[in-house]
Amino acid sequence: MFQPAGEEYLITLFEYAPISLWEQDYSSIKKLFDELRRTGVESFESYLDEHPAFVEDCMRQIKVLNVNQKTLMMFKAETKSDLLSNLDQVFRDGMRHHFREELLALWNGDVNWSGEGVNYTLEGDPMDILLHWRILPEYESTWERVLVTIEDVTARKQAERRFQDLFEASPISLWEEDYTNIKKLFDELRLQGVKDLRSHLAKHPDLVGHFAGLIKVINVNKRTLELFGASSKEHLKENLHLIFQDEMKVHFAKELVDLWNGKLAYEREGINYSLTGDPFDIQLDFRIMPGYEENFGWALVSIQDITSRKKAEDYLRYLGTHDAMTGLYNRAYFEETLVKFEKQRRDPVSIIIFDLNYLKHANDTHGHQAGDKLIRRAAEVIKAAISAEHVAARIGGDEFAAILADTDEAIAAEYIKQVQVLIGLNNKYYREPELSISVGAATSVPGISLEKIIGKADDAMYANKSEHHRRRKDDR
Repeated sequence: MFQPAGEEYLITLFEYAPISLWEQDYSSIKKLFDELRRTGVESFESYLDEHPAFVEDCMRQIKVLNVNQKTLMMFKAETKSDLLSNLDQVFRDGMRHHFREELLALWNGDVNWSGEGVNYTLEGDPMDILLHWRILPEYESTWERVLVTIEDVTARKQAERRFQDLFEASPISLWEEDYTNIKKLFDELRLQGVKDLRSHLAKHPDLVGHFAGLIKVINVNKRTLELFGASSKEHLKENLHLIFQDEMKVHFAKELVDLWNGKLAYEREGINYSLTGDPFDIQLDFRIMPGYEENFGWALVSIQDITSRKKAEDYLRYLGTHDAMTGLYNRAYFEETLVKFEKQRRDPVSIIIFDLNYLKHANDTHGHQAGDKLIRRAAEVIKAAISAEHVAARIGGDEFAAILADTDEAIAAEYIKQVQVLIGLNNKYYREPELSISVGAATSVPGISLEKIIGKADDAMYANKSEHHRRRKDDR
């Protein structure tokens, strides 16, 4: 049967509550405050800045009237008298910061306060605490009775510090970001009738930059500062416009479309810039964190510098498509291009075949190094004569070819004339052996395969080679 709460019941309730309870007397602190007000102190915060020892003076004025059993367990005290006679070991060091905040609240007339801080057990162990106090009713004018509750949150704070340490020490760049304003703009656009964000951004390209400006960077780690060449987190945040520019807008637009379509996690390659303006290739991983799917309030972004990997990939790709000696495309790339052109046939396409004359004679007379040099000289001429939009390749030891898209016979003939001019210039700047190239060209017509056009160009080249040999024989 329920009975009214008598004094004995309330004492039992206090004594065995499952949370640390303190009954305290702040009246001596109230007297110190009253004295300060009488002396004309108006800005208590400024006073504390000028008199930091006042915080400790107030700490010593706290009178603990009673504590419960949970408090003894938490602070590792055997008895209440054991704890109360050693309060100087409990209220010290790390407590100063949060007690200053408590004093400011009291000065401003608050009758309750909540915050985190540090206390110490009687064995000297620091303990992270969540503290609440309330000046009890009828004591607001004297502060003689203050009820304090203390929760030990050390385990939670240790977990938070562990997470923060993992975040800070991560070997990849980590960003905590707030996309709330992007979500709000999404909602506004939907209300305006926008259904396809990709098309909308194509019509309003400046909107991509506006979206980027809505991102709030909450935190970054040390690796981020190193990667972007920032001296501090503030330095980085103040110069985000230097990082997110140019090419970044392309992949950021794709990210926005993904978010718009409900894809809350993705990875993508792109370009960022250091604060010194140097571009580097990145692998970006983005995720809206669990619990924030509705407002995008917490996003985790990781960025890895993949510049070295991209360079290695580009180099391997180059090796796979280029001739190492001359820098021209190789035979494999030439043949792949032919297949592609044949599938996407659009006449006219001209083919030019080049064949180096007298290479064997150069090797026999001057050595193979001279022969290799002659091959490179031929490549220099062909590379200079054939414009970059066409494909020039070394397809054999001393044989070269060019595929000229959208090029008729007349234009192909102009390319051949350019080659002959450059051969003459090349021979003026190099000593023996003389560079001599036989050339033949053919232009596609509907109904004839490019392979047959190559055959015709080859025939024309051999006719030109025979002419070279005839002229050389006549010169002798």
